[in-house]
Amino acid sequence: MSESQYKAVVVGASAGGVVAISSLLECLPSNFLTPICIVLHLPPDKNSMLDQIFNDKCSLQVKEADDKESIQPGFVYLAPPNYHLMVEQDFSLSLSSEDPVLYSRPSIDVLFETAADAYHEKLLGILLTGANSDGAKGLQTIIKKGGDGLVQSPDEAEAKTMPMAAIKKSPSARVESLENICVFLKSLNS
Repeated sequence: MSESQYKAVVVGASAGGVVAISSLLECLPSNFLTPICIVLHLPPDKNSMLDQIFNDKCSLQVKEADDKESIQPGFVYLAPPNYHLMVEQDFSLSLSSEDPVLYSRPSIDVLFETAADAYHEKLLGILLTGANSDGAKGLQTIIKKGGDGLVQSPDEAEAKTMPMAAIKKSPSARVESLENICVFLKSLNS
């Protein structure tokens, strides 16, 4: 697989997601250039320290996304608590305080669907552990627009609901262990 197969990776997780996302970020080499955007369900009234936590585990630059920020290679962008993270047609990020989707703001579906509209077949969506169905519709959109989908195996997910909902909506998505998802991501740079 060539480095240019994907122009971006989007990741979504909920319950158990801090551990799962940490595992993914830890495995990425420092020369991993494909930008990554992440939605992790968080309580809306708490300040997030996830950028600092993930920066300690990852050789890439991890930061909370800023409104109207251009997406840059080699960066990991986190949705801030209580804001939807969206990808615009000019490959910049935007933040929205519109209504929650499936009780969640940030919403995985919102990120996945807007990224699919911008990147089409050059997008990889990864859905991890979680206790609701947010992300299933978004992953389906990514695949319909020609992108690829990876889903954490429900057998190893801390919360199986989210991966199972994604598999049901997108039977063509690859179902893999976190370890195999890491191997796949590392192969993108080789």
